Formats: sequence, structure tokens, C-alpha cells
Amino acid sequence: CVAGVCGCCGPLRPRYKRLVDNIFPEDPKDGLSKSDMEKLTFYAVSAPEKLDRIGAYLAERLSRDVVRHRYGNVVIAMEALDQLLMACHSQSIKPFVESFLHMVAKLLESREPDLQVLGTNSFVKFANIEEDTPSYHRRYDFFVSQFSAMCHSTHDEPETRTRIRVAGIKGLQGVVRKTVNDELQAIIWEPQHMDKLIPSMLFNMQDSEDLDRWNGEENPAALAESCFRELLGRAHLDNHHLWDPNEFAVSCFRIIMYSIQAQHSHHVIQQVLNHLDTNNRNTPRVRAGIVQVLLETVAIAAKGSVGPTVLEVFNTLLKHLRMSVDLELGDTSRRNSSVSVSSGRGKESEERIVQNAIIQTIGFFGGNLPDYQRAEVMMFVMGKVPVYGTPCHTLDTVKIGHQGTKRIQTMLMSSLIMVTSGFKSKSMAAALPPSFLDPLFSISLMEDNELRQLVLEILHNIIDRHDNRAKLRGIRVIPNVAALKIKREKISKQDVAFMKKHGQQLYRHIYLGCKEEDNVHKNFELLFTTLAILTIELANEEAVIDLIRLSIAIQDTALANEENLPMLIRCGIMALVAAYLNFLSQMIANPPFCQHVSKVIELRSLDAPYLLPEHVFRDKCPLPESLDKEDRPLYFQTADMAECLAGPGYNAERLSIPYVPQVTGRPGPSCLHKELLM
Repeated sequence: CVAGVCGCCGPLRPRYKRLVDNIFPEDPKDGLSKSDMEKLTFYAVSAPEKLDRIGAYLAERLSRDVVRHRYGNVVIAMEALDQLLMACHSQSIKPFVESFLHMVAKLLESREPDLQVLGTNSFVKFANIEEDTPSYHRRYDFFVSQFSAMCHSTHDEPETRTRIRVAGIKGLQGVVRKTVNDELQAIIWEPQHMDKLIPSMLFNMQDSEDLDRWNGEENPAALAESCFRELLGRAHLDNHHLWDPNEFAVSCFRIIMYSIQAQHSHHVIQQVLNHLDTNNRNTPRVRAGIVQVLLETVAIAAKGSVGPTVLEVFNTLLKHLRMSVDLELGDTSRRNSSVSVSSGRGKESEERIVQNAIIQTIGFFGGNLPDYQRAEVMMFVMGKVPVYGTPCHTLDTVKIGHQGTKRIQTMLMSSLIMVTSGFKSKSMAAALPPSFLDPLFSISLMEDNELRQLVLEILHNIIDRHDNRAKLRGIRVIPNVAALKIKREKISKQDVAFMKKHGQQLYRHIYLGCKEEDNVHKNFELLFTTLAILTIELANEEAVIDLIRLSIAIQDTALANEENLPMLIRCGIMALVAAYLNFLSQMIANPPFCQHVSKVIELRSLDAPYLLPEHVFRDKCPLPESLDKEDRPLYFQTADMAECLAGPGYNAERLSIPYVPQVTGRPGPSCLHKELLM
């Protein structure tokens, strides 16, 4: 009977979980089941979108086995992670890598030497894998710290102590290889990492006791010396080619920057900018090397005074960004006629190195400036974003065409996300002046869901002054908003004035952004967060009424469907309105209003789950053929909400006035900086 129950329940488990479970034998001593591992690998390669779930489940099992001291299963799990990492090279690999690195970190944190060595070996294998695309956000700070600590192991048992130290050195060597080979990861050369890495190498090189007992890779002193030579070799690869690779140049300029007085920093920066201009036709790697040196010099100077060169740094970088895209895309005819396809691709990928270096420099430098200078930089960069249909272009987009223009738009908006991260302004009017807001919203109207996502993320950075975004991640019906402990303050008179002046503009772009037929789950998530942050930061009683009117108008758009939107988008809009009105009703703490919203949501969960975010954004959610306006209980009703809000505080009568998007402000974004980047 028990067997029958198990046989009945087993198939209900997701296939990826069953495949993962099968690789573990009854007796861990038998090792990884090769045939079952082949099945799991084939499934992961065939369905790469499942990789992150496979990684998360393996990580879950491994964590459990570490706690329970089932080390045989831990070894099997890590072997499986290693094999999957080697076999899969798709865009979906990044979430899987995060699970993998999390597990390596778990092993390194354990006090068991065998697990520390196991984790290190897996990390070294990962370090030797060349990833298809660079990861902008991955950091290796923990691994540098942990491997450095292992290099200084003081374990009582001499052989164990040596094993741990050797593993630490190998781990650091892996970090160096991984970060140096990835042009976006200049972090290994940062002082806080060098201050751990170099002493760890020197400690083992000097501590040469029992040197003759160990050979080759198991000799800590010899291995440390080899790693140290490799580190220096990567920095001094060719002294006659200073900028490619550029680590030696970086070291030189660091010494220079720390040796001079702060007020003279701008002279050095000016020389680097001039050199970049002089080398504007040099190889991509040389130009990228100079840009990375510029990043180092401005990072040091930002601690003191950059002086009048702030905007010149950005102007030069943006000019070279445009040149790089021009070189990559604008000379197609010459490439097709005289260059092979493979070398053309090589040219493209090398120019991406330059572009990524420029974006990183813009973002890092802008993000480390004081707020008053950062606001100026935000305006400056926004003034360079090419926007179709505006009176003037700051970039000549004729040569690079639509693809190149989109590339520049995406890169500049990505750099603006970095510049605005952590930006705090007491007044919204100062943070979002028309000269910034108008072009930002023009981009939000483009038929490109990625660009629209970037616009919303920039808005979040600026509007979310109390860092509530993390609590609002993911679009969902939040059962208890109070439990989130949202931070907020009383809305200032300046912000009330800002909403009177620009509120309609914000509402219009949210309204239009909901109706784009290429919206994906992330767009709806960001739209929900935008509405929630507006409510927290800028909504007084009048704005609350406007936001409800906006929500009803968005709902009516999905019902009327004059735009012939796909059913998934229409249901997504309905889910967005449900998630937001649920949040709003609890934020304003109006019991009748909460009751009305809850009643609609309860009915939907029973009769129309596809109108709720928890269902519609799942894979293969069944959708209806049509949405019937006559199913009134399934929709939020203006009259019911007006009745809930009747009484002091809210002008509920305004709810009866249908929201109509209003075009406010100037007809197009002004060109704050009109000079062409030539």
C-alpha cells in the first residue's frame, strides 16, 4: 500500500527534480550515476531555461547534505554541478552560475578541510571556462577573502595545513585568471584585493619549511611563486605595448596619482584623455586599455577633486563610444567586400570590449561623484541619448543606422542606471527637471521592451529615496503590506508641487507603457514597482485619486481592447491593476476599500486566476478566448471605490471623471548639449 502511494506521488514531482534525484545512488560510495548524469545533462542542454531550477535544486540538496554531514552526496552534487557547467554554454547559464558559486562559497565556509578543497577544485574548473558573454554584476570579493584566509591556514595537522594553503593559492590563481580574462572584471587590481592577494603569495613563498617534502603543485612555496609570476606576467606581458594588456599602465598611473597632490589630479586625467583622442584609430584593445587606465585615475581623483574636467571626461568617453559603434557597424560594405565573416565577428567582439570599458567607466565615475555633480552628469549623459523624432540629435545616427542607434541608447541608459544608483535628492523637481524627464519619457515610448525597462529602472533609482524597492520585488498580490515595513515620510510641499506639474506626464507614460504588445513579465514587474514607489514617495490624497483613476483606465484598456492586444498582455494588465490596487488599498489603510479589492481578487482566484499575477506570469497559464465586460464582479468598479472613499480626506467625486492621458510639457526633449560628438 505504501509503495502504491509512493508510485502515485512520484510522477507529480517536476521532471528536473526527478532527474537530479536519480544521479544520487542509494550508497554514496558508488559515486555519481553516469547514465543518469547523461540524462540530466541532455535535459539541461535541451531545455536551458530549466538550468537555474536545476542549479537551485542541486544547491538545496547540497546545503542539506552539508548540514547533515553526508559528504559522499556533497561530492556527487559538486561533480554534477561541474559537469553541467562544462556542458552548458547558453544565455541561461548565468543564473546557474550564481547557484554554483553559492555552493562553492558554502563549502569554503565550512570547517571541513576536505570540503574546502572540494569547493576550491570546482572553482578552479569554473575559472578555466570561457563564458560567452561577460557578467556585469558578478563580484569575487568573497572568494578573494576566503582563499586568502586559506593561504594563511594554521591548522594543527601539518599535512592538512599544507593542503588548505595549496587550495587557497590555487583558488586565488583561479580568481586572477577569471577576472583578468574578463575585461569587465578589473576588480582584482583594486587595492583591497591586492592587499590580500599579494601578502598571501609572499607569506607562502617565504614560509618554505618542509620545502623538500612536497613536489610541484602540492608545494605551497613553489605554487605561490608560480601564481605570483603569473600575476606579474599578466601585468608586464609586454612592456613595449603598454596599453595592451594595460595592467602595467594601470599600476604606473596609480603610483603617479597617489604621488601627486589632489589639486593636480586633473592634469594627469587630461593627459590620458588626450592620449585616448590621439589613439582613436588604434586597435580596440589598446583603446580599451586606455579607457580602463582612465577609470583608475578618475577613481583616485574622485576622492579628492577632479576639477573642471568632469564633463570633459564624459564628453570624451561618449565621443569614443559613438566612434566604436561606428567602427563596428558603420563600415559594413567594406567589411563584406574585403574581410572574411570570421574576422568581421572578431572585429565586432573586440569593439564590444571598448564599449563595455566605456560604460563601466561612465557608471563607476558618475556613481562616485557627490550628488550635486552627479545630477549634472545625469543631465549631460541624457543629453547625448539619441531620440528619434526630436528637433536635434546629439549623435549622428545616419552612419550607424537603427541597430547602432539602439546599441548606443541601450548602453547610455545602462550607464545612467549605474550613475543614478544610490542618488538621493530631497526635491523631485531638482532630481527630475524637464530637461532630463522629457527625453527619458521619449525613450519610454519606443517599441523596444528592453529600453522601456531601463527607463523604469532609472526612475526607480531616482524616486525611491527610502530604498523600498527590494521589498517590492516581483509583481504579486501582497497579503500583508504592513509586514514589509515600508519606509516613508510625509510628502513635502515641493514634491506636491512637482506632482501637480509633472504627475500627468508620469501617469501618461505608465498608461502607454502598459499597452505595449511586446511587454514581458519584467516590464509588468517594473511597472508595478513604479506605481508602488510613486504611492510611497509622492502620493498625497489628490495623487491617490489620480492613481486610482489611472488604474481604472488601464483596466478599461484591457477590457475594451481597441488596440487589439494579445490576450496575454490584456491579462497581464489586469494582473498589474490587481497587484497595485491591493497595495494601494493597504497603504492608505481604508477598510472598505481594502474589502472591495480583496473581494474582486478572491473571485478572480476562484473563477479567473489568469487575471492575477501569481498565475498569468507562470509558464503555460491557460488564457481565456475573451474578456467579458458583463462579468462585473471580476473587475474593480469605480462606483464601489468612490463609495469606499466618500467622506473626509479624499475627493471621491473625481473618480467619476474618466482618466484621459494628457500631453504635457514641450513637444519633444530639449537638447541641453547641442554639440555633435564628431
